Amino acid sequence: MQNVLLSALLAWGMLSSGSAQAAALAAQAALPMHNTAALAVSAGSGHAAEPPAQFAGATAAPAVSADEPEVSILSAQPNGEGADTQPNAASDKPLLTFPVLSDIHVQDNDPVSQAKFKAAMRDLGEVNPNADALIINGDLTGGLPEDYTKLRQLMGELPHPDKVFYTIGNHEFYKAWYDADRKWSPATFPNGETEQASIDRFLQFTQQPGIYHDQMIKGHQFIFLGSERYRISDPSNNEDAYLSPNQLSWLKQALAKSKDSSKPIFVFLHQPLPNTVAGTNYWAYMRAVVQHEQLREILSDYPQVILFSGHTHWDLKLPKTFVQDKFTSVNSSSVYGPLTDDGTGLETTVPAENSEGLYVEVYADRVVIKGRDFHRKQWIPDTEFSVKLGDSGK
Repeated sequence: MQNVLLSALLAWGMLSSGSAQAAALAAQAALPMHNTAALAVSAGSGHAAEPPAQFAGATAAPAVSADEPEVSILSAQPNGEGADTQPNAASDKPLLTFPVLSDIHVQDNDPVSQAKFKAAMRDLGEVNPNADALIINGDLTGGLPEDYTKLRQLMGELPHPDKVFYTIGNHEFYKAWYDADRKWSPATFPNGETEQASIDRFLQFTQQPGIYHDQMIKGHQFIFLGSERYRISDPSNNEDAYLSPNQLSWLKQALAKSKDSSKPIFVFLHQPLPNTVAGTNYWAYMRAVVQHEQLREILSDYPQVILFSGHTHWDLKLPKTFVQDKFTSVNSSSVYGPLTDDGTGLETTVPAENSEGLYVEVYADRVVIKGRDFHRKQWIPDTEFSVKLGDSGK
């Protein structure tokens, strides 16, 4: 691991060749060097590692009718290798479709990030040019203004649904690691940057009402959560999501709007809950959400919740891409640079061309989630999952 870390630092330009002592100091200082293996593959990714250890934007969403039956998740399981779910008599076509992408890491000085994002968007446009929405679940950019400019340009050129929603990731706060000359400068962190400035930059790009908000799309509730702080205000936050008491209180109220609905509730947060999806037992993600206990408790009252997260980059073919406990958790891998389990619980690289994401179909009786390989333009075997919906009988 130490050799991988050193290689990554050299690739990223943080160290001069042979500076092993500086690498050790950097590790001890808990710099954001998350997924260092990916950095060794692609310099300039700016993907940092989590060391071991504003506002409310609630939109007015119409309340769901209390006359609808309550929901239970009857089963949630893989549909089989390479399966393509076919409509049945009860639900002959999807009521709602949307892709979920994460960790696209678009940077204006990184043509690989741009090419992978273009390929993903074009492939999804071929899969379904009429999808109802697109969700990009955090780590949109390297946090710099010019990265947002490049992403805005790409979005203007590429096919995508009219409705696009974003969540904030830890990399949206990364301007704090660069000096005025755009050189990686941890010694001068936070380089004049503030957390509010990072949040404002994100909101200016997304034109969303706040870091957390909800939307109704074809009668289904979509809830978007996000970190309100970074390590600038509190170094112990590391790269983890900080959810304020206001955000958690708002979440309870937002969920309550759908408590009597038979429909799934889609929740999006860049960082995953610990000990859930693939990668969350790895040291870098053993917390990931500062208030993870409170968040888990809130979501556990709603078995119809499907929580999508990114951040780990762990690839979709791993066994815990899809996990069901009191609610469902789904890992969305990474468009820019998937990683995988090395067999010992540590992460390692995959072929550099790999690029992945999810495609979701909502039927009256189930939600189907499929893994998509954007490089090969095909569905990923054994990554189709179905969440069946039904009357809970409460």
